[in-house]
Amino acid sequence: MLRDSPHMAPLNDMVAGLRAEGRGAVPDFDPMDGGVGARILFLLEKPGPMTDADRPGRAGSGFISRDNDDESAAATFTFMQQIPIMRNETLIWNAIPWWNDSIKVTPEEWRVGLLRLEALLNLLPRLQSVVLVGKKAARAANMLAMRDLRVWHSAHPSPRVRATYPDQHAAIPVIWSKAAASLN
Repeated sequence: MLRDSPHMAPLNDMVAGLRAEGRGAVPDFDPMDGGVGARILFLLEKPGPMTDADRPGRAGSGFISRDNDDESAAATFTFMQQIPIMRNETLIWNAIPWWNDSIKVTPEEWRVGLLRLEALLNLLPRLQSVVLVGKKAARAANMLAMRDLRVWHSAHPSPRVRATYPDQHAAIPVIWSKAAASLN
């Protein structure tokens, strides 16, 4: 099974630890992405309900993935097809790694989320760039400034951003392309 591939093992261990904390549903990383070999991280804000495989009613995929069945994932998939990078060079994750039935982020979630982000970055030896996707994710910029990484900022690919800020939404693939093109 691709999920158990060597490029995923350290990330799977991280997810198991996050789940043991009991803060909410923690999706798996997408094994179709680059895993620990990723050179660019697309850091979103917080997983949504379609990442929760145990969700009542319409269950989610259990993965943080551009292949999920929701509008943000569909936009992400489309934008990723427009950028000059192979999928196995990318990784998608969230500043807050668990879904707890709320899109709100508490100060405690933010504090703990940044600590978990630091742990993730330590698992990615080839990482060169991080794209902070959305205003909440952009709050990680100060922590990332302490590392030798290129940091980019884009709007979130959600339908709400598309409706409210169409110019920012349309700029997403442009920003992501610049981030991908900057890799060594």
